[in-house]
Amino acid sequence: MNEVFEELRAAAASAWHRRWLVLGVAWGVCLLGWMAVAMIPNKYESKARIFVQLDDVLADQLKIANGGKGEIERVRKTLAGAVNLEKVVRGTDLGRDISSQRQMERTVASLAESVKVESVEDNLFTITALVGKSSLSDAENAKLAQDVVQKLIDIFREENIAGNRGEVAETVVFLDQQLEQRKTELEAAEAKLSAFEAAHPELIGGSTAISGRLAATRQEVRGVDADLAAAQSALAAINGQLAGTPRSLAGPGGEGSALGQAQAQLAAMQARGLTDSHPDVVALKRQIALLQRAGGAATGGMPNPAYSSLVSIKAEREANVQALMARKAALQADLSGAMADQSSEPAVSAEANRISRDYDVLKKKYDELLQNREEMRLRGQVESERSSFKFNVVDPPSTPRNPASPNRPLLLFGILVAGLGAGIAAAVGLSHVRSTFATASALERALDLPVLGSISENLTENAKALRAKRMKLFYAGSASLAGLFVVLLTIEFVQRGMVA
Repeated sequence: MNEVFEELRAAAASAWHRRWLVLGVAWGVCLLGWMAVAMIPNKYESKARIFVQLDDVLADQLKIANGGKGEIERVRKTLAGAVNLEKVVRGTDLGRDISSQRQMERTVASLAESVKVESVEDNLFTITALVGKSSLSDAENAKLAQDVVQKLIDIFREENIAGNRGEVAETVVFLDQQLEQRKTELEAAEAKLSAFEAAHPELIGGSTAISGRLAATRQEVRGVDADLAAAQSALAAINGQLAGTPRSLAGPGGEGSALGQAQAQLAAMQARGLTDSHPDVVALKRQIALLQRAGGAATGGMPNPAYSSLVSIKAEREANVQALMARKAALQADLSGAMADQSSEPAVSAEANRISRDYDVLKKKYDELLQNREEMRLRGQVESERSSFKFNVVDPPSTPRNPASPNRPLLLFGILVAGLGAGIAAAVGLSHVRSTFATASALERALDLPVLGSISENLTENAKALRAKRMKLFYAGSASLAGLFVVLLTIEFVQRGMVA
């Protein structure tokens, strides 16, 4: 500890002994440092906070609110982009002296480092701008920082309100153009499909339709076969019943015979206005023909009504069997024709399938575009008449009163301390170079010999007067350095007051 104290005493003694060197170095360092600080322009920071609200029931139902949040997030990320910053430069005094694109690019790059857009919360944003141009005064720089933030707010509002509506209108125009193009293509596909159907009605729908028609025909043939088998079975049953039923019953002959009674029934039917094509008339004529072939009514007997009824039923069932057989033959002919079409014209079938598929795709796309166009048009009307976007400036762009950087008073004081430290370091270093000893203890440690005493300096009256004069000059120089420091501080605070 004593050695450290001795070192400090030696350094102080060396600095005092070479005090003019300390003062000169301090003046030089301070002048250079203060001049450098004076060349640094003050930068002023302006800040604003904005609040964006997107709550709207109708807009949320139309999916506008979610789209708005995405749009605001996009604008927040691109607000400090080159395009928007160029708008800021052209709209403020930053672009006053710009005459070339190269200068504009440098200004935009410099401004990009000084502008920040931060999201404090989901709907709260902070915009900060730091501006300091050496060609402008402090008041002009402060005003320019405020103008930059205000311009960014205007761009934010424009991008989210007018910009979004403009995008909706552009989207509607684009969808209209696409609809016209799709409409032309769809009309051409419809004409092609109609022409193909007219030329090949059996291949409407392509190979898929042919396969479906074949399957449906086969299914119908199977149904007709089942009905035909049931009808034949019913006919066989009625034949069995007819074989076991007598034609007439025992009784007196004459007009009450079966033939006479059948002829009487036919006359009654014709009297009622029934034509010869009526089923009952046809069945009764068949019955009369059968009775005539059998030799008329049974001698001495009455016609059996059960037999007559069975004969009528038999005729009806025979007609049903004939109709089913004719239907089966027609279906088999259709089935053979469809199989022939499928096997003999595969290219036409493939063409039918392709035309039908193309038409379905175009029709589906056209319907989707039409629906999107109507939704977008409704969305544009909602945003125009009932905007879900609410923009509020919570804190307007602040007018900076004090420079954000540099901290000039601290820099001035630091340079003063650095100047004094440099002077003392120069004096101590020079003392080490010349190998002089400031104290007797330092000499004793260096030589490792005891020092018996030291001789103090003894000056004459003239030397004392000269030293006193030099001390006054030294004090005046030191006071001038301190006074210059105070003056610089005063100027700094006066300039700040002028900005305010």
